[in-house]
Amino acid sequence: MATIQRFEDLVMFKKARELTKAVYEALSTCKDYGFRDQIQRASVSIVSNIAEGFESGTKQEFLNYLYIAKASAGEVRAQLYVAYDIKYLNIETFKHLNLQAEECSRLIASFVKKLKAGGMIGTQLKQEPKKDVVAELMQKAGYTRLPNGQVVEKEI
Repeated sequence: MATIQRFEDLVMFKKARELTKAVYEALSTCKDYGFRDQIQRASVSIVSNIAEGFESGTKQEFLNYLYIAKASAGEVRAQLYVAYDIKYLNIETFKHLNLQAEECSRLIASFVKKLKAGGMIGTQLKQEPKKDVVAELMQKAGYTRLPNGQVVEKEI
C-alpha cells in the first residue's frame, strides 16, 4: 500500500471539504448569524483537524486530531437537526447534508482504526541513519581511524 504524502490525498479530507462547501451553500441566506457561524465553524473544524493532525508529525497527535474532527462531524449533525427543526433547512437538504456528515464520521473512524493497527509512528519519531560525527571531524582535521581503532594523521 502506498504511503500518503499529503493530507489533500486523503478521502476523508476531500469528503469533509465537500461537506463544508455544502453547509456554507445551504445556509448562505440564513439570517441567524450565530447559528450559521456555529455550524460553519464546526464543518471547517473537520477539515482543519484532519489537515493539522496529518501535519503534526506523530501518530498519537494525528489520532487526537482525528478524534476532534470526528467530534466536529457529530456537532454538525446535531446542528443539522436543529436547522431542520426550526425550518432553516428543508427535508431534502437536511438528509443530503446529514448523509455527508455521517460519511465523514465513518471515514474518520475507519482511518483511526487502521492507523491504530498500523506500524506508522510519524515523522518526528522516524529513525534517521546516524552519522559518525567524530569521524567527520577527524577527517576534516586530517586524521583517520584505522580498522584496529588507532588514530593516525593522513599523509599529504
